[in-house]
Amino acid sequence: MAQTKTNINWITTGIMIAFHVGAIAALFMFSWKALFVGLVVYWIAGSLGIGMGYHRLLTHRGYKCPKWVEYVLTVCATLSLEGGPIFWVATHRVHHQLTDKPGDPHSPRDGGFWAHMGWILTGQTFHNKSTDLLAYVPDLRKDKFHLWISEYHWVPITALGVVLFLLGGWPFLFWGIFLRTVLLLHSTWFVNSATHMWGSKRFATDDDSRNLWWVAYLSFGEGWHNNHHAHPQSARHGLAWYEVDVNWYGIKTLQALGLIWDVKLPKLGAARIQPVVKPEAEPAQAEVVAVAYSGD
Repeated sequence: MAQTKTNINWITTGIMIAFHVGAIAALFMFSWKALFVGLVVYWIAGSLGIGMGYHRLLTHRGYKCPKWVEYVLTVCATLSLEGGPIFWVATHRVHHQLTDKPGDPHSPRDGGFWAHMGWILTGQTFHNKSTDLLAYVPDLRKDKFHLWISEYHWVPITALGVVLFLLGGWPFLFWGIFLRTVLLLHSTWFVNSATHMWGSKRFATDDDSRNLWWVAYLSFGEGWHNNHHAHPQSARHGLAWYEVDVNWYGIKTLQALGLIWDVKLPKLGAARIQPVVKPEAEPAQAEVVAVAYSGD
């Protein structure tokens, strides 16, 4: 997927600026109820949505669940302002295929700011119909719901904003939408940037992925990034007792309730990630693309 670093997507940039201004404004509307609302929505969008939904389920198929659970987690993920599932999943699958190599959408080797948010602000990053992206999501393209929500991913967060305003006025709106969205965006972007620049490396992967505790805390466990790149399909990222992985705890809870099964776990004897099959070569093998891994 070609990187276009000279063009600015002014629509996306304008939205990002507006949300950051709104996040600052929220600090002048503090209330304990608004803080609570912001934290709850932060968890719903970041843990249930991005971590458990977009990432560990849709991208890597680390576990199986009923379709209605998959759709609920997907809607939760759209509350993050990180685009629809087709864009998000395809971009992440490209990242795994080309990690820290030419073509990686957000490698710090192209610059720390580029990896963090420059790639979002430039080019046509939210273009769901890009053939470069669609080749990586043959599974999602077969699902009418994922096609629809990818086109209208802005609807759930807009509806939530209206509900929060009706329930608690401006404080609920600014804390539940603007401030928590900005914090969640940066926590996700830190996975792309910081965990490929700093931290520890448990597995000898052929990329720059690292485990970084403070990113893991911000992103509900996504910061154990070297563990993840060594075992991409694993639904568990925090492998040691001290590696807090809230997303894994959520998966285990739903598994105990019978809503999740066939949970993938790492083979800890494996030390390196395996080569990826290019999706354009075998477009029908969606699961091979989804796990981006031929090992565990």
